[in-house]
Amino acid sequence: MGTRLYVGNLPFDTDESQLRTLFQEGGRQVSEVKIITDRDTGRPRGFAFVEMASQADAEAAISALNGRDFGGRALTVNEAREQAPRRSGGFGGGGGGGRGRRGY
Repeated sequence: MGTRLYVGNLPFDTDESQLRTLFQEGGRQVSEVKIITDRDTGRPRGFAFVEMASQADAEAAISALNGRDFGGRALTVNEAREQAPRRSGGFGGGGGGGRGRRGY
């Protein structure tokens, strides 16, 4: 298990300091908080990643906060998983669709 946690179902008005304070309850150490925002609008997308200082702090945060009410919403807190590589889409991605010039 890693020390990076996924935090889902966040109220859209949550800021980094509120999230840091929540995860530091009980003396847990937080290394980093990153609230994910929409690339185009800059608005929060309702989830974040929190890096805990130790494995024990990460496990304690999951136990204490998963399902807990925060701003009227039940939080989802679990170990963050690595994002799977994205496949290139669209045209020109090397999909082998074109066969080149026909020789007739």
